[in-house]
Order: sequence, then C-alpha cells, then structure tokens
Amino acid sequence: MYIHEKVSLDENVKLVVENENCAVYKVEDASGEGLMTCYHVFPGIVLLYNDFHIESFDSQVRPHADMFCVDHCREGRIEWELDNGNCMYQDSGILQFDTREKQKPYFNCPLRYYHGITINFFIDEAQESLSTALDGFAVDLRGLREKLCPGGWPRAMTAGRIPGFNFETLYTMNEHIRLNLFRIKILELLLYLDVLPTGDELRKRSYFRKTQVDTIKAIERFMTAHPENRYTLEELSERFKISLTSMKRCFKGVYDSSMYTYMRTWRMNAAAVMLRETNESIIFIAGELGYDNASKFSSAFQDVIGKTPSEYRKNLW
Repeated sequence: MYIHEKVSLDENVKLVVENENCAVYKVEDASGEGLMTCYHVFPGIVLLYNDFHIESFDSQVRPHADMFCVDHCREGRIEWELDNGNCMYQDSGILQFDTREKQKPYFNCPLRYYHGITINFFIDEAQESLSTALDGFAVDLRGLREKLCPGGWPRAMTAGRIPGFNFETLYTMNEHIRLNLFRIKILELLLYLDVLPTGDELRKRSYFRKTQVDTIKAIERFMTAHPENRYTLEELSERFKISLTSMKRCFKGVYDSSMYTYMRTWRMNAAAVMLRETNESIIFIAGELGYDNASKFSSAFQDVIGKTPSEYRKNLW
C-alpha cells in the first residue's frame, strides 16, 4: 500500500519507481521539483521522505480515509494555507501533528527548499495492523489524534522535547535494515506520544493572514528584483501599505529571518552564483548587489559564505 492508493494526487505528482517496499514520486512545477520517497511500514502506515527544492506546489492531495499525520522538518521551511484564510509555518526541528482536515491542498517553501519526514496513519487500517504488530500494543490512534490535534487543528512542538526519541536516526538508517527499523521506531514513537503530557509541550500554531503573507512575499520579490538598491523599512512599509510592526513581524514569520539578515544572505548567495558563472570583477559584482565599498562586500561575503570572494573564486578552479 503506497500513498497513491490512499489519496488522490494531482497530475504534477508522478510515480517514478515502485517495488515491494518503496515507491518514489516526483513533484514538479515551474518553480522547481522534489521527490517523495514512500515506504510501506505497516498496513495503513506510510513513511515519506520529502526532499523539495521548489517554491510552491499545488499537490491537490485528497485523502480517502481518516488520517493522522506526524511531520518532522529537518531543514528548510514549509508553509501550509488553511481553510480559514490563515497560513502556518513549520521549520527546522519542529514536529507537527495534523489531520489534513483544515489545510488547502497545496503548499509553499518560502526558502525554496524543504527536507523532512511525514508519517501517515490511515486510522482504521493502521489501528488494526498495530494490534497485531506487537503483543499488548494498545495505543489508541483516534484518541491520540484528538489529544495531539483537537478538533482537527494542527499542533506543534520542538522535536527534541520528546524524551528518549531521536528523529535524526530516521534519516541515517542503513538501507539494508531500514524497513525493519522503521517499524521499530514508529512503534517507539507512538508509545512516547501516548504518554506525552500535552500542557506546555504542545502549542497552537502561529498563524498569519493570507492577505498579509501575500504582501510580504511581494516585498521579498521587490527587494530581490532590485538588489542594487537599499530600501529602508519605512520606505517599504509605505510603498506596500503595511504597518512597520506588522511588516517586520510577518516577514520573520514567513522567512524565519529579519529583513536585513534575509537580504544580506540573499545578496551573498547571488554573489556566489556570479562568481561561479561569470568573469565579472569582484568590484562589479559588489556594485550590482548594492555595495559601493569592496571591503564591506568582502567582509559580508566571508561572514555568510565562509570565504572571501577572491578565495571563493580561486577555489573553483
């Protein structure tokens, strides 16, 4: 049983390869592509490795059965839009519990990449298979789902706050014993979640209105389209008709970074591309990215990339 047997997938999701234990799907649109590697762990329980280098993707995932999902983000950031017009975000080290009831069938990657794991429990079939997987295993999946995402609304916590469980092991398993270890680790995870106190450990997601998020993304596109210019926060706030406080707060919420830090990192990564792919001088590249002082540009580049521009270009050859 693989994911395409339990949910309807958009035409942009293609099954690439399938064997007895694993299926690989490719997702693709104009903004990039990604891979979902799917393992059938138990009947009704599917584990997905998600490796996306994409900005947005209309997945049109429509479950055919009641679900409970555990999402772990290893790297990057993912944006989910909810039916109520809000957007929520998951970033590195965060564990999310969800039913997929409240989400619209598409997602965005504000940083243009996302690496993580999703464990899908199709409740009825999974509950039956778990009852035979281990003698005396008595975790109630429906009760667990209601505990961790009451009313169908997603909840989140820091993955490290589940004592004794290390999510990193799920990414580094030896391929020859991977499937059996998945089974052991999922049973272990369910036992930990079953006794997890929900109090302060579990929190509601932070939401931003979709209209506000759209404005922030328009600001990001504007800044990255004109990297040679230095706009003050006040200028951007006035240009895009958003309060300064809301702009700074929402930008941090969407991109997990202040506007200054985001643009500094963006400029240095753009500089690295120009150093690799063109023969333009370092001072010319600095000017194209808004630096009129080569020394300040070199210092910023070294802070972000770890080498001076000259060292970076020299080491390419």
